[in-house]
Amino acid sequence: MRCNFERHGDAILEIFNDAILHSTALYEYQPRTRQIMQDWFEAKGAGGFPVIGVEDGEGVLLAFGSYGTFRAFPAFKYTVEHSVYVHKDHRGRGLGRTVMRELIAAARENEVHAMIGAIDATNTGSIALHEQLGFKHVGTLPQVGFKFGRWLDLALYQLLLDTPAHPIEPKPIRP
Repeated sequence: MRCNFERHGDAILEIFNDAILHSTALYEYQPRTRQIMQDWFEAKGAGGFPVIGVEDGEGVLLAFGSYGTFRAFPAFKYTVEHSVYVHKDHRGRGLGRTVMRELIAAARENEVHAMIGAIDATNTGSIALHEQLGFKHVGTLPQVGFKFGRWLDLALYQLLLDTPAHPIEPKPIRP
């Protein structure tokens, strides 16, 4: 299911802030604000990037994920970096896998070629999920983050998709 700010902004904000305050899933120190969430949703919409969620039978958001720009240079246009978050009370139930499968399907639909997951190297659950879905470990950046009084290593996982069928490269404009 596609998420939007009006319906899901507060729930996503709660999930993000829990991850910021209690984990190394996000290398941030300060909780996000509602305005930051609104701006985040606007940026996702402007970039044509999906925000995909899973709700329970009563419409409560349990997990979500999205992807966005990997690096802001034209030749990276077929590569995205993704993230998936599960509400703290609903982990271990396969919701992350459900969201990831939907993100992969959306990436194929949007003619993405490479999906990159930047995962804290101690997050064994996320690493296992990515490996089960076919992602390959392509490198680790040692000590690139510092949180909770320790250096953090960032592991990079990549999934190559069979899209786009016909990638294009614009011809350079010569002065």
